[in-house]
Amino acid sequence: MWIFLAFLAVPVIEIGLFIQVGGLIGLWPTLAIVVATAIAGTALVRSQGALVMNDLRRALAEMRDPTAPLAHGAMILFAGALLLTPGFFTDACGLALLIPPVREAVMRAVAKRVQVQSFTMGTGFEARQGPPPGPGVIDGDFIELEPQNLPPRGNSGWTRH
Repeated sequence: MWIFLAFLAVPVIEIGLFIQVGGLIGLWPTLAIVVATAIAGTALVRSQGALVMNDLRRALAEMRDPTAPLAHGAMILFAGALLLTPGFFTDACGLALLIPPVREAVMRAVAKRVQVQSFTMGTGFEARQGPPPGPGVIDGDFIELEPQNLPPRGNSGWTRH
């Protein structure tokens, strides 16, 4: 139900803000502000996204929990979508999500409502039966083809007749 209210309220808020701002400064300055925020927002999203990607790479390289960088990346992606959506309210929300302390506050609020059931990290050998393969052993999967599933043999000189 709250999603329906958001889809109803956001356009109403945007239309109201367009009317108010357009009445104060005029049509062309209003449109210029909307385009300028989209361009500036794109630049901010790129720079913030690059920082978060570096944090994510570092967390994965150090075998740390990547939850925080992933959550920050998701919020930056959502901020970019908000900034590219024409409107003052969505631009304000998008710009707010580009501020790291705001993202931290959103993460804390969401963390109160989410319960993690399990979390594991490792090389993947722990889930397999038996010991990990020794040196010189290549672990892999294969599919055995039945004779009826083989591709037709041609007369290239490299195949049997």
